[in-house]
Amino acid sequence: MLEIAIWLSETQWSIALHESLYLYPWIESAHVLSICFFIGTLLFVDLRLMGVTFNKLPISEMNSMVLPWSIFGFCLLAITGLLLFYAIPIRSYQSIFFRLKIILILLAGLNAFLFHRQMKLEGKNWDEGNEIPKSVHFKAAASLILWSVVIVSGRMIAYNWFDCDRQPQPEWVNWAAGCVIEVSQIGDF
Repeated sequence: MLEIAIWLSETQWSIALHESLYLYPWIESAHVLSICFFIGTLLFVDLRLMGVTFNKLPISEMNSMVLPWSIFGFCLLAITGLLLFYAIPIRSYQSIFFRLKIILILLAGLNAFLFHRQMKLEGKNWDEGNEIPKSVHFKAAASLILWSVVIVSGRMIAYNWFDCDRQPQPEWVNWAAGCVIEVSQIGDF
């Protein structure tokens, strides 16, 4: 994968995007706004599923109103995130926080899949006044926690505390970041 990141970093468009005075900040701003949009819509559904608010609104109705907007927000989020990765692929790929963010996004996606599968099977019962299962409460809380940590880890990517070019570092940091260390970079810890 590092070879692909190196190849991407050497493309004309990646260099232009990274060095752009206006485009990169605009994409970064769009990414932050799309995070707000996505998480804002997700918050409505998750809080409803946890029984915190909108309790008189049927869950299927809430989902039908909010889910298309959540998908739209996620698509914007994914596009701007890919562009940000494309602008600085090596640094992103070798960031511990980026790797954590990707793992958490995958876990959040799995959580969403499990929720939607359960809702497809049992959702009509919830609309008819039956109690929402505790497993759904757990999935909604997990969604909020996972996405919150995704946001925090995404924000931490900007800091260079564990960048591969900051050697020497503990071995676990080099392993977790996928750093390729040359003999001349190795020093005493």
